[in-house]
Amino acid sequence: MAGREERDPRTGVTSGVEADWAQELLDHLRPTGRDVRRVVAWLAGSVRGTASLRDESGAVLAGTPVEVDENLLADLVTGRLASASWEGQGRHLRLVRVQRPHPATAGVLAVSRPAPFDRRASEIVLHTAQVVELLLRARETAAAGRRLRRAAADLRLAILQLLMVEDTDSARRVAAGLWPGLLDTDTACVYVLEGGAEERDRLAEECLDATREQALVVRCPAVDEHVIVVTPGEAAGAALRSLVDGHPGTFLGGSVRQSLARTATAYGQAVSALAVARFRPDKAAVYAERTHPERLMDPAALRDWTARVLRPLDTLAHHTRAELLSTTRLGLEFTAVSAAKVLGVSRNTVRARMERVEDLLNTDFSDLTVRAAAHLALNTQVGLPEDPAGDTVPEPGSVRLVDLLAGPAVRAWAHDLLGRLDPDARDLRRTLRTWIAAGGNAERAAQALGMHAQTVREHVRSAEPVLERRLLAAGSDLYEVVLAHLAVGDLEPPVLGRTKQGHPDSPVHG
Repeated sequence: MAGREERDPRTGVTSGVEADWAQELLDHLRPTGRDVRRVVAWLAGSVRGTASLRDESGAVLAGTPVEVDENLLADLVTGRLASASWEGQGRHLRLVRVQRPHPATAGVLAVSRPAPFDRRASEIVLHTAQVVELLLRARETAAAGRRLRRAAADLRLAILQLLMVEDTDSARRVAAGLWPGLLDTDTACVYVLEGGAEERDRLAEECLDATREQALVVRCPAVDEHVIVVTPGEAAGAALRSLVDGHPGTFLGGSVRQSLARTATAYGQAVSALAVARFRPDKAAVYAERTHPERLMDPAALRDWTARVLRPLDTLAHHTRAELLSTTRLGLEFTAVSAAKVLGVSRNTVRARMERVEDLLNTDFSDLTVRAAAHLALNTQVGLPEDPAGDTVPEPGSVRLVDLLAGPAVRAWAHDLLGRLDPDARDLRRTLRTWIAAGGNAERAAQALGMHAQTVREHVRSAEPVLERRLLAAGSDLYEVVLAHLAVGDLEPPVLGRTKQGHPDSPVHG
């Protein structure tokens, strides 16, 4: 009885020794084996012949070409025939129409062999055609899913780019169609997750799941290892921390709550916190609410100074002025290349806009003290509220940067910050001061100090954990340290109005 066969009334497939092929065919539907080309190759081997899958034009999609009459192929593709058989010239041909997903019409599974098709071979061809249809449909569904996810990812990036340039109204309009209520808030936090570049897509999907799609999750356009999360809710931080706990080699940095218009500032804070997270046991850190120098300055005097510094831009059209200010703010916070990727424009566009601001302000952004002063003015312009009642506004133009930095609170802050470097026998403070004066260029600083450029970099890198600020990358951390040096008199005040000597590719060299 070993050779006996029984037909399953549900599937029409025979069972027994001769039906082992059915199990082999079903194995091709497993997640690890879904490959049309492998199925067609298996079919050829199972019937001891040649098999191919053709599209409506006759082009071979899989397998070895089988000669087919064009008229017969057309009848199958158009649906006039569902299947066909042909024999002659020492071969036997079996053709089966295979429905393909939209927008394609149909394909044809063609099988040729020297022996006639018995019941077993016919059943294998018929059921293989059904499996091929399932695989083609699954592949198209997966492709459509990928296209949808890619489109959603592009939209999320567009929303982030609008937030980065403070166009919150447009960002809300774009988000409202797909994620209603996502940006119905005045404030939000920004988180940056760092992992392996090859794992970023999976990490981004897990961020969406962890936040229940109630956050803006974006694959960072500037850093391949980063995922950016903008969230208005409080629960996302805990969810992201839990996610990091389960992923070795993944780190999390978060900002303090900021207005949506200050998303770029919050992003900078998150990146700064990320640097701290790499040294934390829990691999996560939130930007410290430390004392910032601008908070120690007289608000009215700071507004007056900011208005005077940025006054040359007041003659521009509103949209042009806003575009230049937001681009320059990002260009000072990051490199021109990174700012371009975040904004979705070319780096030449970023540089051109920043150079126009340089020309209007008649200054030179290659000088780190100038960059620090411009960064202070730009962030004051977007961050300070309107003149509070009772403030005494100084006469226009009467306040200078040295006046803002001369207050006792600012000077005490600066001495305390830089004093942390004094115990180091390598004289990190001297190296850092010289490096800043050299525009962040390690080679020029090394010549002035009589040491190797790599030693300069190591000294600056060693100062980062002591000061709890990133220095080798441009941004708020570095500019605060520059302002501290200016406040204690270790650096000459920036000169506004001098002739520009050149614009570097990156804010910090070395």
